[in-house]
Amino acid sequence: MKRWHKAAIGTLALAGVLAGAAWVWRTDLTLALIRWRTTQEIAPNQPIPWQAGPAEAAAPVAERPPNIVFILFDDLGINDISTFGGGIAGGRVKTPNIDRLAAEGAIFTQAYAGNATCSPSRAQLMTGRYATRTGFEFTPTPAGFARVVSMVSADLLPDRPPVIYDAAAEASAPPFDGQGLPGEEVTIAEVLQGQGYHTVHIGKWHLGNAAPFHPIAQGFDESLNMDGLLHLPEDHPDVVNAKLDFDPIDRFFWASGHFATSYNARPKFAPGGYLADYWTDESLKVIEANRNRPFFLYLAHWGVHSPLQATRADFEAVGNITPHRARVYAAMIRALDRSVGRIMAKLAAEGLADNTLVVISSDNGAPGYVGIEGANAPYRGGKGTFFEGGIRVPLFARWPARIAPGSRIALPVGQVDVMPTFAAVAGAPLPAGVTIDGRNLLPALTGKGAPERADAPLFWSSGYYKAVRAGDWKLQVNARQNKVWLHNLAADPTEQTNLAAREPAKRAELEALIAAHHRGRKPPLYPSTFETPVEIDKTMAQPFDPRGEWLYWPN
Repeated sequence: MKRWHKAAIGTLALAGVLAGAAWVWRTDLTLALIRWRTTQEIAPNQPIPWQAGPAEAAAPVAERPPNIVFILFDDLGINDISTFGGGIAGGRVKTPNIDRLAAEGAIFTQAYAGNATCSPSRAQLMTGRYATRTGFEFTPTPAGFARVVSMVSADLLPDRPPVIYDAAAEASAPPFDGQGLPGEEVTIAEVLQGQGYHTVHIGKWHLGNAAPFHPIAQGFDESLNMDGLLHLPEDHPDVVNAKLDFDPIDRFFWASGHFATSYNARPKFAPGGYLADYWTDESLKVIEANRNRPFFLYLAHWGVHSPLQATRADFEAVGNITPHRARVYAAMIRALDRSVGRIMAKLAAEGLADNTLVVISSDNGAPGYVGIEGANAPYRGGKGTFFEGGIRVPLFARWPARIAPGSRIALPVGQVDVMPTFAAVAGAPLPAGVTIDGRNLLPALTGKGAPERADAPLFWSSGYYKAVRAGDWKLQVNARQNKVWLHNLAADPTEQTNLAAREPAKRAELEALIAAHHRGRKPPLYPSTFETPVEIDKTMAQPFDPRGEWLYWPN
């Protein structure tokens, strides 16, 4: 080989190494800058001055309006729990407390999240209204998030379709804390507050932290709000971390995350322990403080959302699960299950269990970007898709005074139904002059009366990506990529066979439903700032296969 040829090859190889090093350098520098810019002063932990109810009850528990406890998990896949016969790590890690709650009450076997990402689902849960009425269509993200994720994705994942960043849209968006649920929307907390309930929020809110959007401006008497991204400090002696080097979002979270909370919009301080345990500790105090009056407790856990962090005790308890991230993930689920058990035990200890409605659910399916295989099994897709794996979620309800144990309800229902159902449970009227899209599920839960949801379709939307379920049929339309999926869920519950070409009449019928649903809609409150590629049948930990099915998700 000629000397110049060898030199050229060496130069090209060196250029490739330097280019790779430059990408790593750019990513690391950017994340370091984010860490520096987001440094905050956070006060030490402090006791919460929870408001106490009357020393004596005005009436016996059975004669009072029922208490309502709503426990919402974050990014929990339907196969992360063992209720349906599965469970994380091939069923090795059980969720006995969640399973017991479900067995002692009702299981909705076809329950759906309001959306395939966090905040739009939460807006539906609070209001009983679709994003077409509220405008709350996209998940709020902090300044720079979309730009950094797109840049880090290009550096770390060059073989995948690019994350598309819209700088102009981000520049036009309100500040992160101002991306909130408008004050004119009426929340279930406001409805229950008007009915004499003491209303308490603990945990994640993600519907705006500025004063007009904060929980205490949206019907909650008290709020212990999540103000950071970490479950424990990264260097805490009792924490086990699992960093996901393949996930740009995870990289951003570790760079910008804090361990912080706040009470009633006061200055931030450090939580008193691992978030799932700390928020449960405080929930028990709320139950005790309000045992003599009707209360609504909304406990919105951050688990199992990344960053993946578990206590060392839970990490050891789940055993030798591989890979490391799966073991940490399993340990986080163990903590959530323990939380449910402690809540149930406290209600029983205070003599409140029989006349308390406890509901548990998740805001969407598990995301592929955490690299946990089988979390949404047997369904396809995950967070960021309207395939069943992205929106099929647990929805269990226990109320011994009214709901028969072992109830299984096959009726397709959505989280948009939660608000009017809680109102009916409390005997509260729905807000006057407000169109509520959700349906009252109390007749289905108690077996008394005709279910209101029976013939009503369910809708989902995120920008150009829309879906509807009507009866057994479900249609998804991604207009950006001109992709359409049509499935008969009665015959094909895991969406293996796309019937869009074979069933043109059914496709047209469902497309007409989507068009009617969006006709005259309220525009999104703020724009989509980035579009991310999501694989349907693989996690981000696996190599991208261009022959496989994938879509763009706008947010």
